[in-house]
Amino acid sequence: MSKKNVAVVMGGYSDEYKVSLKSGQLIFDSLDCDLYEVYKVIILKDEWYLLDKNDKKKFINKADFSVNLGDGDMLYFDICFNIIHGTPGENGMMQAYWDAVGQQYTGCDFYQSALTFNKKDTLAVLSKYGIPSAKSIYLRKGEEISDDDIVEKLGLPVFVKPNQSGSSLGITKVKDKSELEAAIRIAYREDDEILIESALNGMEVSVGVLDYRNEVIVLGITEIVPDKEFFDYEAKYEGASQEITPARIDEETRKKVEEISIKAYKSLGMSGFSRSEFIIVNGIPHLLEMNTNPGFSPASILPQQAKIYGISIRDLCGNEVEKALKK
Repeated sequence: MSKKNVAVVMGGYSDEYKVSLKSGQLIFDSLDCDLYEVYKVIILKDEWYLLDKNDKKKFINKADFSVNLGDGDMLYFDICFNIIHGTPGENGMMQAYWDAVGQQYTGCDFYQSALTFNKKDTLAVLSKYGIPSAKSIYLRKGEEISDDDIVEKLGLPVFVKPNQSGSSLGITKVKDKSELEAAIRIAYREDDEILIESALNGMEVSVGVLDYRNEVIVLGITEIVPDKEFFDYEAKYEGASQEITPARIDEETRKKVEEISIKAYKSLGMSGFSRSEFIIVNGIPHLLEMNTNPGFSPASILPQQAKIYGISIRDLCGNEVEKALKK
C-alpha cells in the first residue's frame, strides 16, 4: 500500500504565524511516517512553499496546490493538515481556495471557519441554542457611541476586542471610562469591527473538543489563572499564566461545561480540533469564543489535555488525517 502524501500547512498572514510554525512542527514530528509521507508547507503573505529535506524552498503552484520537485516530478497532496492560526487558515479563506482547486484538508470547512472567526456571529448563532454569553455592543469603524452609553449598557469593567482576530491580539480590559477611547483605537488596528463586552466575573476555562473515532469528545477542561488582568497574548504564549488541567471544579459544574461545549461544537457543525473559552459565573458557563485551529505547540493547551486524557499526539493527528481521507 503506497503511503499517502500529507502536507502539514503552517504559517499565515497574521502575527500568529510564529505560533503556527511551532504547532506545525509538532504535528510534522508526530505523524506516523510508516503510514504517511509528511511534508512541511509554509504559507506566508508573499510566498507559498514546501521546505524539502535540505531546507530548500520549492514553490507551490497555486493553480492546484501542487509542487514541481524538478525533473518533471510533480507532487500532489492527498491531504493538507491545516494548522494555520488566524488568517487565512482559520477564517475560511484557505478552505474556500482548497475547495475551489479540489484539495482535501483536515478540520472544518470554510463556512464554519469564517463563522467561528467572527465572534459576534458565533455568539448570535449559539444564543439561539440557549448558550449564554456576556452582554456586548458591536461597532463598525465610523459608528459613533458615547462613553456614557457604553458604561450605562455594560457597566465597568469591559473588554474591548476586535471582532475577528486570534490570539487575544488588540484586546484591552477597561476599568475606567477615560480609558475607553484608547482601547477602541487599539482594537480597530486589528479589525474594522469591534466588540465591547461586559467583563464576567468568574473562573475562566478552556475546553478542548474534537470528533475522535466517530464521537464528539471533551478532551479536557483547563482552568486559566492569568498572572495579569486577563488571558492575553503574553499569557497564552509567553507563560504569563497558570494553566491547571483538569480545572478545579465540582462534578456538577464539570458536567455542565462538557455538555455545553459539545452542544456548541455540534450546533456550529464543527469538525476537527476546537478550543472553547468560557467564564463560569455562579455555576453557569458563558461562552467567550471558539477557536477552530487552536495552538498546537508543545506548550499549548490542547496537547496538554490530550496527555491527561490519554490520547497520544500521534493518534490525535492520525485521526484528523484519516477523517479527512474519508471525506
